[in-house]
Amino acid sequence: MSIEFSLRSGDPSRLGTPLLAVALPSDRAVPKSLSALDKSLGGAIARVVRSKDFKGARDETLLLLNAGRGPERVLLVGLGAAPDHNAVTRAAGVAGRRANAMGVRTMAFWAEDLTAARLENAVIGLSLGSWDYADLRTPNKDKPKPLIGATICVTSTVGTKAAFNNGVAIAAGQRIARTLGAMPGNVCTPDHIARTARDVGKRHKLKVTVLGRAEMKRLKMGSFLAVAQGTPQDPKLIAIEYKGGRRGEAPIALVGKGLCFDSGGISIKPADRMEWMKFDMCGAAGVIGAMEAIARMKLKVNVVGLIGSTTNMPSGTAMNPGDVVKAANGKTIEIINTDAEGRLVLADVLTYAERFKPQAVVDAATLTGAVVIALGNIHMGGVG
Repeated sequence: MSIEFSLRSGDPSRLGTPLLAVALPSDRAVPKSLSALDKSLGGAIARVVRSKDFKGARDETLLLLNAGRGPERVLLVGLGAAPDHNAVTRAAGVAGRRANAMGVRTMAFWAEDLTAARLENAVIGLSLGSWDYADLRTPNKDKPKPLIGATICVTSTVGTKAAFNNGVAIAAGQRIARTLGAMPGNVCTPDHIARTARDVGKRHKLKVTVLGRAEMKRLKMGSFLAVAQGTPQDPKLIAIEYKGGRRGEAPIALVGKGLCFDSGGISIKPADRMEWMKFDMCGAAGVIGAMEAIARMKLKVNVVGLIGSTTNMPSGTAMNPGDVVKAANGKTIEIINTDAEGRLVLADVLTYAERFKPQAVVDAATLTGAVVIALGNIHMGGVG
C-alpha cells in the first residue's frame, strides 16, 4: 500500500491532523517558528526541552496531547547533535513507525529549514519508516491500520516542488523493491516479477518485453537455461524500456539478478538461514523499483532495465557440477559449483543487453557471501 503525500506551507499549529511529528535537534531552544504550536500546547514543548525531558537525541521521541485546536497529537522526534540529510531521513522514519504503531491513517511532518534536499529526505524517511509487508499475516482486527497519507510542512513551497516530487518518486520505487524482497519465494516467482514489471510499464507507458524458456532456447541462452532446467517454473528475461532522452541516444542499462530462491542446486547450501535465499532476487527488485522512480521523475535519459529471473533447485533435471554449457555469445562454460548460478544467468542477460548498445551498464546482484565476509553486514560491494 502506497502513501499519498502532500506539501503544505504555513503555521503547523493550524493543521487539523491526528498526528504532527516535529523534528528537533539536541540541546537547542524551541525555534520561533514553533511559537504558535507551543502556545496551543500550553507551552509544553518549551517545558520539556527546558527540563531535559526531551533532549533531541537521535531516535528519541516524546508524545504530547493537544486539548485545543490544531493537531490532536504532537510527536517530538530527535535529530541528534549534528542534523544532516540522513538525520532528517532517520527522524522521519521514526515518525512513520510511531504513526503505524498508533494506528493513525494520516499525519504531518515538520522540521526547521527543510531545504529542497532535506525535503526529499523527509518524504523518503516517512515512506520507509511506515512501510510494512503484512499481506501474508493472519488477519487481526485489533492490529492498527497503517499510514496512508502524510503532509510535509514547509515555510514556503516556492522552489521545493521538484524535490518533493523526486522524494515521492524515489519512495514509490523503494516500496516496490522492498515489497518484492520481503515476499517468500513461493509468492515472488519469476511470473510475479514479470507481472510487477508489466504493472510498472502499464502505469508509465513503457515498453516491457518478457521472454520465457522457449524464446531463450531460440536465442541459444544455454547458460541461463542451465540454471532454470532444475525447476518447472518458467524462467523470465524481462526488459523495461524508458525513453526520456534524445531519440537515438544510447541508453543506460540496469541489469538485475532475479533468483527467486537459490538453494544452491546440486551444490546445495547449508540449511542454516537458507530461508534468506529468497532475497537472491533483490537485484531484480532494485531494477524494477529504479524504473518506477525514473519514470515518475521523468528523467531526460534513456534507460533499459533488464532482469533474469528463475530459481536454482536440485532435481533430476538440474545442472550438475562438471557440466559444460554454451552461452548466448558462443562461449562455453564449465560449471564446477552449481551455487555460482548468478553469473550463469547474468552472462546471457548481459549478452542480451548488447542489442540495446548501452553507453553504460550497471549490474545489481547478490553474487557472493564473500562480500559480507569482507565488508560486513552494512556495506555493499561495488566493482567498476
